[in-house]
Amino acid sequence: MDNDLYLDITDFARSTPGWFQDLAEVGTEAGLLLLMAVSVAVWWWARRGRARQVALALLVPVTTALAYGISEIVKSVVEEDRPCRAVAGAVTSLAPCPAPGDWSFPSNHATLAAALAAGVTLALRLVAWLVLPLALLIAFSRVFLGVHYPHDAAVGLLLGTAVALLGARLLVGRGTALVERAREGRLRVLVQA
Repeated sequence: MDNDLYLDITDFARSTPGWFQDLAEVGTEAGLLLLMAVSVAVWWWARRGRARQVALALLVPVTTALAYGISEIVKSVVEEDRPCRAVAGAVTSLAPCPAPGDWSFPSNHATLAAALAAGVTLALRLVAWLVLPLALLIAFSRVFLGVHYPHDAAVGLLLGTAVALLGARLLVGRGTALVERAREGRLRVLVQA
């Protein structure tokens, strides 16, 4: 396990100013909301482009939900206890330790952040400079707050990215065909500006 790295990061977190610690806790959720808002904005913007780009934008919530579901299944199979309970010397002063049975591996926040960021980047590469660092920051914040091991966050990032990329690759053809059909019907406003 990576207990020493976990303790190094959480020790550093406790040494930061209180306002920074509060920002990390609020920023985890706010960062996910920002990624969701960016995905909606990318879909809205993509409506002006090719059907493939619209399909990629519309696949973001689909692949994100799929990544979350897979993450939950893995959590229930692995059943890794949270480091805030399992690591000797862990201090959970920054964020409350989740209840027993709320497993640690992989990090759902990291999975969601990576799936959103990867999916949005596929739909519009221009936003990569914003969404990719934000996903990394969200994943790091889970360790910083003491509720995940570093490997939980890393695997969450890998899982979210893999599902977004694979899902887009497998579904973009069918999605593009659906967008092209929708552009000729009553749903035109959802897929064409």
